[in-house]
Amino acid sequence: MSEVKVNKISPRSGTDVTLGDSGDTFTIPSGATINNQGTAVNFGATGSASWVTTVKTSGFTAVAGEGYFINTTGGVVSVNLPAGVAGAVVAIKDYANTFDTNAVTVSPNGSDKIGGSASDGTLTTEGIAVTFVFVDSTQGWLVTDSGLQNELPTAQFVTATGGSVATCGNFKIHTFTGPGTFCVSCAGNPSGSTTVDYLVVAGGGGATANTRAGGGGAGGFRVSNDTCMPGPQTSPLATPTGITVTATAFPITVGAGGIGGTPAPSGSYASGTGSNSIFSTITSAGGGYGLGFEPSGNVTTTGGPGGSGGGGMASAPPGPASSNPSLGGTGNTPPVSPSQGNNGGGGFDGRFVNTQGGGGGGAGAAGGNASSGNGGLGGAGSFVVQTGFAGCNGTPGPVSGAKYFSGGGGGATDNETPDVFPGGVGGGGNGGNGGNNGTANTGGGGGSGAAPCAPSGASGGSGIVIIRYKFQ
Repeated sequence: MSEVKVNKISPRSGTDVTLGDSGDTFTIPSGATINNQGTAVNFGATGSASWVTTVKTSGFTAVAGEGYFINTTGGVVSVNLPAGVAGAVVAIKDYANTFDTNAVTVSPNGSDKIGGSASDGTLTTEGIAVTFVFVDSTQGWLVTDSGLQNELPTAQFVTATGGSVATCGNFKIHTFTGPGTFCVSCAGNPSGSTTVDYLVVAGGGGATANTRAGGGGAGGFRVSNDTCMPGPQTSPLATPTGITVTATAFPITVGAGGIGGTPAPSGSYASGTGSNSIFSTITSAGGGYGLGFEPSGNVTTTGGPGGSGGGGMASAPPGPASSNPSLGGTGNTPPVSPSQGNNGGGGFDGRFVNTQGGGGGGAGAAGGNASSGNGGLGGAGSFVVQTGFAGCNGTPGPVSGAKYFSGGGGGATDNETPDVFPGGVGGGGNGGNGGNNGTANTGGGGGSGAAPCAPSGASGGSGIVIIRYKFQ
């Protein structure tokens, strides 16, 4: 193979230089550069441009064959097109997505035209990229390609404020132990994130301080698992679909626990229903009240309905034993799927002695029925993963690495002994001697207390709202 080394090839005056013959191939070695300082005609595809990576921030005159990134953050920018030669190309791209605020003005050279008009053109669309090709003197510069940055979207993630915020890996967790606002400033996109998971627990029902009284029902327990929290530590009650958010403010309601009733007949035997907790379209119902002793006797009533039902009481004379003990209240009221709670347990009537109240229902199990000599146990609550969601909220339980919420309150006995009938795991108050309040921010039901050991009834625990989403 022959080799010729020269510094310059020049034609005879007024002639063209032809390299090789038809069918020949010219190879440009790796690392070599072709530097075009003139006009390339029939070289490469018409309509393409070589992009200049030095960003333009002020007016300039474009060179044919080049594309420019233009930043108009500081103000409008004017671009003068070169003299039109058929096949010449100029391209422009909005560098900072600000053309809608400060436009780019494109001016033709001399008598040239843009799209058949001698007037200037203006680019005002955010994120646009435009390629101009000069065709002829009639139409001048025509747009051959136009696109927007959002046609190739990058990942965007949910961005929000409100409550107590923690970070775990790629997720943020907002916890509300009282009323507040979850403010979404960016709703994300499918390449990033668009949905949030939630735990919405209502306030637990209260219980009465008296013999034979039922425990308070747990507040409703509703949870989603769209962000793939670990299954063994996350409740089987979780729905797989979270909430798709929009860029708006979401008011958060955290329900208070129901009040405890005072002993009858000197006080009111009635205790209070827990209050609802609300996030977006999700409402968890307050726990049902635990039914207290009614001194008039022969009253067949039930514990209060709610997220979980309150425990039933044992009635009073006259009448044979076990003639009219009351039933527990109905859980999952109003009904949702998956269920937000369970029924309360029924009372046991032994006539004056050996009469007991049923346990309040919990999110994971119904309240226990009372039996001879024993008040009903509070129904167990349900659980969510601790790390990356519940954090220090809730109570420990049988599932390691999880925290429990929405346990039912325990029932009371008329024996006036120090016996304790435990509330359900997840914040349910113990029933029996004294009675205990449901644990704050768990939605646990209050435990009924046996008078005269308990001067006043036990209140339900307040609820909680926790929201989780992917932020990066």
